[in-house]
Amino acid sequence: MKIAVFDVESWERETFEPLQDDHEIVFEEGQLDADAADRHSNADIVSAFIYSDFSREVLRRFDGLRFIATRSTGVDHIDMDWCGDNDIGVANVPSYGENTVAEHVFALLLAISRNIVDAADRTRRGDFTQGGLRGFDLKGRTMGVVGTGDIGEHTARIARGFGMDVLAFDVQPRDEIAREIGFDYVGMEELLGRSDVVTLHVPANDRTRHLIDAEAFARMKDGAILINTARGSIVETEALLEALASGRLRAAGLDVLPEEPAVREEAELLRSYFNRDHRLDTLLADHILLRMRNVVITPHTAFNTREAVQRILNTTLRNIEGYIAGEPTNLVSS
Repeated sequence: MKIAVFDVESWERETFEPLQDDHEIVFEEGQLDADAADRHSNADIVSAFIYSDFSREVLRRFDGLRFIATRSTGVDHIDMDWCGDNDIGVANVPSYGENTVAEHVFALLLAISRNIVDAADRTRRGDFTQGGLRGFDLKGRTMGVVGTGDIGEHTARIARGFGMDVLAFDVQPRDEIAREIGFDYVGMEELLGRSDVVTLHVPANDRTRHLIDAEAFARMKDGAILINTARGSIVETEALLEALASGRLRAAGLDVLPEEPAVREEAELLRSYFNRDHRLDTLLADHILLRMRNVVITPHTAFNTREAVQRILNTTLRNIEGYIAGEPTNLVSS
């Protein structure tokens, strides 16, 4: 079999070396796109990260593609309907960074609560004054955790370690975990109304698209903080801008944006608009968020520790080996 691995750094290649004994494997540092698919159109198996193009327009360029091993938990970047119609298996990495992403939640929250970005920028300029840098304690405040899967669970544990009260919402409550950690499940409306910090840990799908919209922001406590390390589509960007501008929301910490691949360069912004690949209003809203002083944005890096990336690679290797052996693991259905 031919295996094509995209979005791969040099040190990551070592994980896939066991496959080279019996199979042809090629590596590309760049992302999967139409040109890359044409170069490796005879690949049987493809692996890449979330920024690669898994649209049907790209996937149909492969002559005999049978299996996709995405190096992510989410599969919203893959045309799953097309894969299902063409009998292409898709496997994900269901668990790799529970503590990793949860730690990043608090990196964002502490950056906000202690004005870390402004303080660091100021001292780099040789200004050691403290005006405007007074923060606030997390102890005694209430965190609302939306989604209590593995990442949400670890977030709740860390919050309790800070002395925070924790409320949670999930369509499938884990009551035993709630008792162990010490948090309460409540309805979504109550969580929004009582939480000083709302953090999102749900997958991106039709049910969660714009879960946090203008109505949700209206229910939040005045001066609340929103943290999103899940997916950008969960939050309605225009409603977020309005909540921040009105003061309903004190601040936001975001590791994801709805149009995040397209806002990386101004030229890409214009290209995307004229090609009608993305919504211009959402792209512009994302750019405004990047420049707001009460918003801390990181480039989808909550997962990005050496340990977590290695776990992703290990699971991806097992997924590929399992498929080759006729015993596929971590398959995701459309």
